[in-house]
Amino acid sequence: MQTHFTEEQLQDPGLKRANEILRSCVHCGFCTATCPTYQVLGDELDSPRGRIYMIKDMLESGRPADEKTVKHVDRCLSCLACMTTCPSGVHYMHLVDEARAYIEKTYKRPFSDRALRWILAQVLPHPTRFRLALLGAKMGRPFKFLMPDARLKAMLEMAPKKIPPVSRNDDPQRFAPLRSQADKPVKRIALMTGCAQKALNTDINDATIRLLRRLGCEVVIAKGMGCCGALTHHMGKEKDSHAAAAKNIHAWMAEVNGDGLDGIVINTSGCGTTVKDYGHMFRNDPLATEAAKVSELAMDITELLMTLEIPEGEDKGLTIGYHAACSLQHGQKVKAAPKTLLKRAGFKVSEPADSHLCCGSAGTYNLMQPEISGQLKARKVQTLEAVKPDLIAAGNIGCMMQIGSGTKLPVVHTVELLDWATGGPKPPALITAGT
Repeated sequence: MQTHFTEEQLQDPGLKRANEILRSCVHCGFCTATCPTYQVLGDELDSPRGRIYMIKDMLESGRPADEKTVKHVDRCLSCLACMTTCPSGVHYMHLVDEARAYIEKTYKRPFSDRALRWILAQVLPHPTRFRLALLGAKMGRPFKFLMPDARLKAMLEMAPKKIPPVSRNDDPQRFAPLRSQADKPVKRIALMTGCAQKALNTDINDATIRLLRRLGCEVVIAKGMGCCGALTHHMGKEKDSHAAAAKNIHAWMAEVNGDGLDGIVINTSGCGTTVKDYGHMFRNDPLATEAAKVSELAMDITELLMTLEIPEGEDKGLTIGYHAACSLQHGQKVKAAPKTLLKRAGFKVSEPADSHLCCGSAGTYNLMQPEISGQLKARKVQTLEAVKPDLIAAGNIGCMMQIGSGTKLPVVHTVELLDWATGGPKPPALITAGT
């Protein structure tokens, strides 16, 4: 694609990167075939190719974002299926991130939108605040019919039936391995405990810690770590997202410079995609070297488990409908590892049709775009249930909540099943469902 940025514009690192990405696009349109919003809405402007043209025009002209551009960029899930499909290697993720930051700086949203986005940015990344909000939503759910805005109804519906108590395993500390070689841990791993996940489902981190200790790892919960920054990053709030990321970089680098780390493991794939991108986010920052190191060490829990000695499990007699989170299969290109591990543990794994399509969760998307999100959820649940599984497994808390709200099948995290298969307790969701 031909671009016409001025030399002055190209002095801006964000515009320089956008120019590189735009020039790699050849207008082929392969991305439209795998774009969830184009599948649902059938509008070229709600496809990656359409958005690329709009973003190019907005950034190149230097004009403030307009309502039309904002509407179609907001509808993007950032599922990154287009990046998997693109034969030209267009890095759409960085382009749409730049567009969102530009929109945040130049466009004044309606008051209701600004208020809603502010609340989400102030609540979701903070577990205590989020937990209190969930309690409020749980109490307010019977009155959701009174809500004039579909987005407010979606927020009330988000609250789980049971809000788990705080897990003290998420506090800063170190967990010694349960077995070791020559009195040394097999690996020393920092676990990212997340933010929303700590309020929604404490079983995931607990299972991760048990499993890694059983496999001979020392697990570190670093002091000062918090939200990865993804939730505000995808709202275009660069200042907030970079501040959250910087805290994590400092926290993990303190461990790297102390006793050292063999990896930073992440069991929420949405967070993993963002942490692995810290090197790019901070490329022009004094923290560039440290950020690149953190990105180098970051890995999904299944990537780490593939390097450890997980024993073969006996046939469990259970069929799993495996949901591949977009942030894992498209954002991190981790596709085979979760399925390989589950099969090794003794489960039968079935994938649904159109497994590349998003479930509609996408961070705060299900709250900001509930109608489109609902259509994608219905499609995903239908394809998962069609393989007639006993349960559904996923590697991202957002997907688990989204899919779980549309099916009666138990939905569990991959790591919970692997923990159970290697000596841990049965996942609570399976006990409740009687599976």
